[in-house]
Amino acid sequence: MRASEGIVEQLVASGIDTVYGIPGTQSLPLNEAIESRSAVRFVMARHETAVSHMAWGHAETTGGMAATVVIPGPGDMNALNGLTNAARDCTPLLHVAIETDPDLRGTDAIHETPPAVYDEVLKENVTVETPESVVPAVERAVAVARSPPQGPVRLGVPKGFLGAEVPRTASGSYQTEGPRDLPQQAVDEAADVLAAGSSPVVVAGGGVRSAGAQEALRTVAERLDAPVVVTFKGKGIFPEDHDLFAGVLSVGSSANLYACLDESDAVLAVGTDFDAVTTQEWTPDLGENLVHVTVDPDDLGTGYRPTVGLVADAADALAALDDALADLSPAGRDGRSRAATVRERDRDLMADVLSVSEPPLTSASAERAVEAALPDDAVVSVDAGGFRIWSLYAITMTDDQQFLDTGSWATMGTSVPGAVGAKVANPDRPVVALVGDGGLLMCMQELHTAAVENVPVVVVVLDNDDYATISAEAASEFDLGPHPYRWAETPVSFVDVAEGLGVTATEARRPEEITAAVDAALDREEPTLIEVPTDPDEPQAKPLE
Repeated sequence: MRASEGIVEQLVASGIDTVYGIPGTQSLPLNEAIESRSAVRFVMARHETAVSHMAWGHAETTGGMAATVVIPGPGDMNALNGLTNAARDCTPLLHVAIETDPDLRGTDAIHETPPAVYDEVLKENVTVETPESVVPAVERAVAVARSPPQGPVRLGVPKGFLGAEVPRTASGSYQTEGPRDLPQQAVDEAADVLAAGSSPVVVAGGGVRSAGAQEALRTVAERLDAPVVVTFKGKGIFPEDHDLFAGVLSVGSSANLYACLDESDAVLAVGTDFDAVTTQEWTPDLGENLVHVTVDPDDLGTGYRPTVGLVADAADALAALDDALADLSPAGRDGRSRAATVRERDRDLMADVLSVSEPPLTSASAERAVEAALPDDAVVSVDAGGFRIWSLYAITMTDDQQFLDTGSWATMGTSVPGAVGAKVANPDRPVVALVGDGGLLMCMQELHTAAVENVPVVVVVLDNDDYATISAEAASEFDLGPHPYRWAETPVSFVDVAEGLGVTATEARRPEEITAAVDAALDREEPTLIEVPTDPDEPQAKPLE
């Protein structure tokens, strides 16, 4: 068989049924092999940056994997933005990059990029050195990507190898399990720390979702009677209509939420690496009684020094802690009251921006109107930008909904391609993308991908004709005047652009119009864009201060 055929066979054997990419002359042998297999779908994007965002959205919403295929050099470098995002989010992807042939390396061949460029960014970067090693390399790359902590693996395959006849190869099964068999002594010590506290709190991140540990998280939180604070990457892992939900730890966290953390005398942190963005450079005081659960030992001691560190899968650790806490957790804690206090005070802070009903709306009032139309199993894909911070508070996520959001990389232009990947992977789930006008201008071409591929996502663009977060800081911290980066004199009609790209589009200016438009769009079997004018003067950066 040809190496290209072997790659596709190995993808199928590894449970990968979708490849996102943009074809080029270098990738055509592989594209031909993909098209010959009905078990694999090729989704053709319009920009390589979106390719890796689509695969990220696919993986984040399924717990599985997708693959990407791009040409050398420009294609590979464009995809690097999304691959870095996936690396920061610990999202497993297989990135197949067509490489310059070995005999041409170092000659400035077309699109040539030194393979080592990617070494420091991805979980692993492998350049295949012989045609015979192509297929085993695919199998190993998938295993590495899936091994905790998960992440994207780049596989560089020279074009000349793709058409080579290679023998069928077999290798032993690669192990993808994470750390196992937690020492009982460490679990007991962690349980003692948590049970001794009279006002414990739980901080939970995206690692809980990756481990499928949402129910285990709820069980432990209820046993501890502890308020639950989720990171913005973990939004949706704990139902926000639960009495113990306290809020989201992010750039916009309120003093109320920080007070809940500061006043706690025992903290269980699970599935989070305590990065500088989430914690605003470790602003909350988590005290001296911290139990930190993470699959990556390098996370321990980042920002906060744990009393007990457990290197473990979140599901395994929470199950073990629940068993150990069964006879230790005292009754009479006031976790529900403490969580309710944070929610009520934050609700008061949100009241004015949520009550805006005449245009231009605030992001929060527009997002609350979107929430009113969301089905119970919806995926909400959210871009980077000022409106994203509002969405953490304006949109309440319940049990079966999912919030698809970038972590600390916080790159713009993710929500539309991420939504496309999410909908391809989950055709029966409603998928809504929230994006600012600045973010949409970075990925607008992917509306055409949605139209051509018949991916019925709903895109809600919040349009204030401004890079508003940047303009706000430029005006308040620098002598650049009001709204220096606004383009109101040359506004973009996203309705017109979307229609030109083959997407049904409409404008909604009031909350009831937004809810109705989203509701109607979710009933269509085609992509839809809804343009919502919003207020460029709404609070930015830390809206709940």
